[in-house]
Amino acid sequence: MRPRSVRRKTLFAALAATVALVSGATTVSAAPVQHRPAYLDAGKPVPVRVADLLSRMSLDDKLGQMTQAERGAITDPADIATHRLGSLLSGGGSVPTPNTAQSWADMYDGFQRAALTSPLRIPIIYGVDAVHGHNNVHGATIFPHNIGLGATRDPKLVGRIGDAVADEVSGTGVDWDFAPCLCVARNDRWGRTYESFGETPELASSMTTIIDGLQGRSLSDKGSILATAKHYVGDGGTTGGVDQGNTELTEQQLRAIHLPPFQAAVRRGVGSVMISYSSWNGVKMHANHYLITDVLKNELRFDGFVVSDWQGIDKIDGQEGFTAEEVSASINAGVDMVMVPYDYVRFLDTLRGEVAAGRIPMSRIDDANRRILTKKFQLGLFERPFTDRRLTPTVGSAQHRALARQAVRESQVLLKNDGGVLPLGKNGQKIFVAGKNADDIGNQSGGWTITWQGSSGPITPGTTILQGIRDTARSSAVTYDRNGAGIDGSYDVAVAVVGETPYAEFMGDRPAGMGLDAEDLATLQRLKESGVPVVVVLVSGRPLDIAAELPGWDALLASWLPGTEGGGVADVLFGDYNPTGKLPVTWMRSAAQQPINVGDGQDPLFPYGYGLRYRRG
Repeated sequence: MRPRSVRRKTLFAALAATVALVSGATTVSAAPVQHRPAYLDAGKPVPVRVADLLSRMSLDDKLGQMTQAERGAITDPADIATHRLGSLLSGGGSVPTPNTAQSWADMYDGFQRAALTSPLRIPIIYGVDAVHGHNNVHGATIFPHNIGLGATRDPKLVGRIGDAVADEVSGTGVDWDFAPCLCVARNDRWGRTYESFGETPELASSMTTIIDGLQGRSLSDKGSILATAKHYVGDGGTTGGVDQGNTELTEQQLRAIHLPPFQAAVRRGVGSVMISYSSWNGVKMHANHYLITDVLKNELRFDGFVVSDWQGIDKIDGQEGFTAEEVSASINAGVDMVMVPYDYVRFLDTLRGEVAAGRIPMSRIDDANRRILTKKFQLGLFERPFTDRRLTPTVGSAQHRALARQAVRESQVLLKNDGGVLPLGKNGQKIFVAGKNADDIGNQSGGWTITWQGSSGPITPGTTILQGIRDTARSSAVTYDRNGAGIDGSYDVAVAVVGETPYAEFMGDRPAGMGLDAEDLATLQRLKESGVPVVVVLVSGRPLDIAAELPGWDALLASWLPGTEGGGVADVLFGDYNPTGKLPVTWMRSAAQQPINVGDGQDPLFPYGYGLRYRRG
């Protein structure tokens, strides 16, 4: 989802009064029993409550439920009730001030209080891209990106991570996560490769256990949030690995490679599905009735609701902004809720006009509302619309950071270890550490961390890989210089932590070279000239073109994008944990091989599933 932060001082000034009213509140006082409509009776079955509410809703109520606005577009919280908005979201980097868990909870409760002033008291559902932890929130636990989780081959661990993320998200009031990404990345030039669990449908399908963790046994349970399977369907298979590009495959190929993870997600009861920006054989997914309605809803029997991507309907005709034709095309294709995100008033007017003209049937409007409202009732939003403050302390908790460190350990893939240079020694070894990614929490966390594209530097609390090495080294001496200055032959080993710097969708595409940058190459050359063994720790969101440099390295550890718990990398470097990670993607010999995938007959540098272990004496 492509975000765009809009910060308005008037937003929080307007919210201040409403927030004060809801501080500490977790429930809404019910109407007297004798006057309570069926939809407000928690004892009645959800389908009965939905039917009763639908019978009371005006057209404006229904259209509002299908509309999702960005929080930054809400200059007056009263607009939520005025326009009957059904949902708000925070795009990447769209946060309250200060960016703390408490501020998030206060913001959410203020918005929710405003929504509940509408005549029917329908609560909003609030969405975020918590794609590797509650990554918009300063101080939250940042887990490895999906490519690292795919390397673990540990579905149970991934399920536990989903549960931890759900607690942290719930602790800020938010009830809907735009995750997991179930794309099957087939070309590593694609800037979203790290959002994929791997290049095979089997691997991505196995990791849908994260849905179980996010949604819990029941959506009504404490700490359960709505999950989203995205991006439906084929976004990992675009020609050239171009973000938002064209997936040129037969239907048989699409069904064999890209559909299975969504089938697995539906079987697990995923609550929502987000549509891809990409096209299938020239037809934009946001307008594809066959794949959304016929396949997803009818054939796969998906009973949740479908949400567009950020301004996704705008892209159907390839022009900026949305038209009436695009609104009709997307809704009739089966999109239930539209992420506008800023021009929600014009969207509502346009949608109303299309319904009045008969170009969108009321049956489609009612179906969309039935799906959305069902999830709101199942989440218990009508009974418990405000933040459960008991969960707020879980944000960045020691327990969750320990789980993240385990995930980092299990995600490390040892690709080379000549002469047994690894594991490093803890007693008396002289270790030199270098590289731009050694002491940078932002670089090791990657994109979708605090901001959409992410950024370098100390952007959130955590343990860098360098600090992890220092904490683990015991009596071994550790010297650090980013560029490798000062190394000489007296050192026993040099550890170079190099690779990519943060990026996200679109900005992350690499249509040209896929190698290391000039700074990394210069640092590595300086270490090599010292004559000491060189261990390379590669921090990246995909395989890089390193075949030419590999002969000069004694060891290579693929660390992917580990997040805030760099101590997990050190656990493997020093042998406290024997590496068990396996490649979730095929590692190219040259970027010219892209796309390269298991079974395609090409000769890789390292095959899919490859990963060494230490030899124990």
